[in-house]
Amino acid sequence: MPVRVVAGLIYQGDRVLVCQRKDGGSFPLKWEFPGGKVENGENDLATLRRELKEELGIEVQSAGEVFRHSHSYPDQIVNLIFFKIETYWGSVCNKVFERVRWLNVKDLGELDFLEGDLPLIEKLISGKLLV
Repeated sequence: MPVRVVAGLIYQGDRVLVCQRKDGGSFPLKWEFPGGKVENGENDLATLRRELKEELGIEVQSAGEVFRHSHSYPDQIVNLIFFKIETYWGSVCNKVFERVRWLNVKDLGELDFLEGDLPLIEKLISGKLLV
């Protein structure tokens, strides 16, 4: 059964926030956009709010979906839904990641991202998806 995952694109000018997973977990040291799995009974936006509060200490006020697709990992299929975070309260604070960075969109291809994020990154770098 596919896993539903939401992720947030948080911008600061022409830079976007990227996060590196911890060394000891699944997909160690891979880069990703912040977010997580949708729990039973939870909607996408509620999940995004919960995850970004837990991971970064911010409270999402508004967000809009910008891209979605499915990716098959060896052990599961993931349905990914990406949102642009339009407004939030608080300051970004790393609570769970190895590292977080503000990275220029054109430089996203330089990091070792999770495979499921690559179709979005390709569209962002090429300008086919303007967020």
